[in-house]
Amino acid sequence: MSRCFQSPLNINLTSFSFVFYYRMSVSPACAFLLLFCFGAVLSPAQSYLLQPCEPINETVSVEKEGCPKCLVFQTTICSGHCLTKEPVYKSPFSTIYQHVCTYRDVRYETVRLPDCPPGVDPHVTYPVALSCDCSLCTMDTSDCTIESLTPDFCMMQREFIAEY
Repeated sequence: MSRCFQSPLNINLTSFSFVFYYRMSVSPACAFLLLFCFGAVLSPAQSYLLQPCEPINETVSVEKEGCPKCLVFQTTICSGHCLTKEPVYKSPFSTIYQHVCTYRDVRYETVRLPDCPPGVDPHVTYPVALSCDCSLCTMDTSDCTIESLTPDFCMMQREFIAEY
């Protein structure tokens, strides 16, 4: 049976002296365990290198069916790193909740799309991030996909707003 750390007692009966020695024999399993613990301690410490979850300025686009142009402008969105945990063993009976960087407080603004034909409402309302939070993703207000289109993607001809 292998032990991670052994410290046997060696007794020399001829001179009645007790000699203690410490022998460290590290099995591969123990070495892996030590490296895993060392990595687990460093992982949260390294997260300071990543951008925290916070409002940032981003170029986004809005478009609407029936209007020939999309509008590209600057607004504030939530972006950044949130600590998450992914279980090694995934049970079909357990639910996994991942925290993502999402809106905490928002303000809604409305823009008018150019050149919309009569009968098509040219107004589009969008959220502006005032503060952000690491919480569960709400599909009603956020794009919770693994990989989505870039925020300034347009299917139609672009129209730029200098500052918004």
